[in-house]
Amino acid sequence: MFYLLKVVLMPVFLGYSLGLNDLTVSAVELTVHVGDSALLGCVSQSTGEKHVTKVDWMFSSEEHTKDEYVLFYYSNISVPVGHFQNRVRLVGDILHHDGSLLLQNVKETDQGNFTCEIRFQMESLVFKKVVVLNVLPEEPKELMVHVGDSTRMGCVFHSTEEKHVSRVDWTFSSGEPAKEEIVLCYQPKLRAPKGYPQNWGRFWNRVNLVGDTSRNDGSIMLHGLKESDGGNYTCSIYLGNLTFRKTTVLQVILKEPRTLVTPVALRPEILDGNQLVIIVGIVCATILLLPVLILIVKKAYGNKSSVTSTTLVKSLENTEKARAEKHIYSSITTQEVNDEEESSGKSEATYMTMNPVWPSLKSAPTSPPDQRSTGGMAKTEQAF
Repeated sequence: MFYLLKVVLMPVFLGYSLGLNDLTVSAVELTVHVGDSALLGCVSQSTGEKHVTKVDWMFSSEEHTKDEYVLFYYSNISVPVGHFQNRVRLVGDILHHDGSLLLQNVKETDQGNFTCEIRFQMESLVFKKVVVLNVLPEEPKELMVHVGDSTRMGCVFHSTEEKHVSRVDWTFSSGEPAKEEIVLCYQPKLRAPKGYPQNWGRFWNRVNLVGDTSRNDGSIMLHGLKESDGGNYTCSIYLGNLTFRKTTVLQVILKEPRTLVTPVALRPEILDGNQLVIIVGIVCATILLLPVLILIVKKAYGNKSSVTSTTLVKSLENTEKARAEKHIYSSITTQEVNDEEESSGKSEATYMTMNPVWPSLKSAPTSPPDQRSTGGMAKTEQAF
């Protein structure tokens, strides 16, 4: 009898269990950067005054075959577990069926599916929501700009839920023990839904709010940078009782003088495998051909030296020959001139003395025998 009763009642209990497992499922995607914070929303839209008894957050990824707990809420106590223990907290309003989770300092290993389950008292229905988290590389926390330029400093609070930004503040600190300066303050007004930005001090008229606050974006643009603008800029986005902060380090440097640089210096290229093979081949060929080139150069240099030496010897021989001929001709010319001078001198020194010859007279004495022998011819004398 007891066995038959058990067989009859089993389907009833099974049906009741299946009723408890009826689920309402929705899924959204969220993309964040490493190091940022993300608000994973989990808000039930059920009407009526229902009391939330339990909230569970679980994580699954391709690397982990088994789901692991991130946080669970029970009896007004929330307990983060696992490697999310120091990075998650329940920030939703449980009284309004809000079990949203704040994930801080996002890591690459956090990419995956975060599943939220909300259970109500005396309800068989379980509200379930899946958040697909995509993690991108970390954005630079330090910016380096030149004096006189403009720069954008981002500040985005990633959330799956549409939250109304109540305030955005930007403050500046130079790093020295000094009081913080207000860069910009954004506060929406009831009559002006878009709000109004305010800035004071030396940032007056040099900073603008460029982010879309409807998407939790409080980014700013700073113009006309000065060297004194270098320091830490902290952004604070307020969404009700939730605050998100992000700090950016800004370095302002002087512009370098313009210099003529080669395209190679402007755009360095990394050699691929084929280029490396070609370069290595050229180097090896150069090393192998280097002795041959040295021999060719030595031979060419030797031929050139021999030709130069032969030309120099011939030039010297021609010069010596010319000098010898010139000496010979000079000697001959000098001798001829001397002979001519001697002959001309002798001819000029020779002259004739004419003596008159008188007719012979009978009464005159007989002339000497030498006079008669001359036959009356004139006698010449040569003076030396």
